[in-house]
Amino acid sequence: MRFTDKNKNQKTNIVLGVTGGIAAYKSAELVRLLKKDGFNVRIIMTKNARQFITPLTLAVLSENKVYTELFSKDQEDEEIRHISLAHWADLFVIAPATANVIAKIALGMADDLLTSSILAFQGPVIFAPSMNTVMISNSLYLKNADTLISKGYSFIDAEKGVLACGDYGSGRLADPVKIVNYIKKKINPELFLADKKILITASATREPIDDIRFISNPSTGKMGFALAQAARDRGAQVTLITGPTNLQDITGIKTIHITTASEMYEQVEFFFDSTDIFISAAAVTDFKPINYVAGKIKKDLVQNMNLQLEKNIDILKTVSKKKEKQILVGFAAEVQDLLTNACSKLKSKNLDFIVANDVSRIDSGFAVDTNKVFLIDKDNNQIEFPLLTKLELAERIFDCLQEYLKKQNNGFTE
Repeated sequence: MRFTDKNKNQKTNIVLGVTGGIAAYKSAELVRLLKKDGFNVRIIMTKNARQFITPLTLAVLSENKVYTELFSKDQEDEEIRHISLAHWADLFVIAPATANVIAKIALGMADDLLTSSILAFQGPVIFAPSMNTVMISNSLYLKNADTLISKGYSFIDAEKGVLACGDYGSGRLADPVKIVNYIKKKINPELFLADKKILITASATREPIDDIRFISNPSTGKMGFALAQAARDRGAQVTLITGPTNLQDITGIKTIHITTASEMYEQVEFFFDSTDIFISAAAVTDFKPINYVAGKIKKDLVQNMNLQLEKNIDILKTVSKKKEKQILVGFAAEVQDLLTNACSKLKSKNLDFIVANDVSRIDSGFAVDTNKVFLIDKDNNQIEFPLLTKLELAERIFDCLQEYLKKQNNGFTE
């Protein structure tokens, strides 16, 4: 199967088939994400799919007509629908794909618009199955799926979880973000982060003095969250460990909320061995009180308070001692001697890259939407970036990582 030859500036045309399962409601989010990423989307809905979500919803989100019937009732619509859609499409995606539609396509049936269009289509077809866990493990279903796979069709594995019927097991529709990333990889096999595991820390940690007071810093997590979003959009499996923040969790990213540096370290250590790239963007509080006071220290009872502090664990330096295949990226938030201090951290923590950020600037660093940084690699090559939004900077960092990984031939490119 091949994609239709297109000018590189043309958008990819996707026909999304929505079939009759409870997960059909998730197709709305899938369409939104596909449109956000610049795909042209047309939708075919089966009769049963319309029991779960309306064609109007998907028409509004796709900005296109939704097709439901094999034959048009509009006299002005003279197209042969299953042929015209097959000619228009570069890619067919069926999500959710029920056991019924998979069986029909495996048998070569063409009894509605969706199955007829797929039979007339010569490009790649992707199935994202969704059904009860007993059905998805049934030998008859597995035989049909194997038949389609042997013919060159692709399947996105269903996820485990609590199903609509209350059972627990495999059968949940894959997350829409995962489906979009799979599509991107299908279109661009060189998507360098596809299926790679990236661990990112974000925001500040807090070290309690008593039950209501703590030591911390102004970090809001914006840079770490931007990095997580950029990595997700390039196909990575992202785990984000964040301190307290007002930012919303990002769809498709495993987000773990912690408070203290020791809690962040426990989570980093847990995920580190299976990680391909670790980006330490969190502003970990360097010191913590030696003595924690339960309850609230009453100021009327204390005239002078001496707060004794001790060093916190250096998370990045500690896990770097276990470094094997991992690529390590650190951040240096400095107010003076920016490059000197950043290079010192780069070497002492055994990093591959460090992002040197002058947080004395009012337009860069904590609690703002922009950053002005240098990116330095372990060979002391330096790139000075202009003032960028944090998401733009995240994209630039991953561009550099991509080039680095290609040169190193470190198993991240095909």
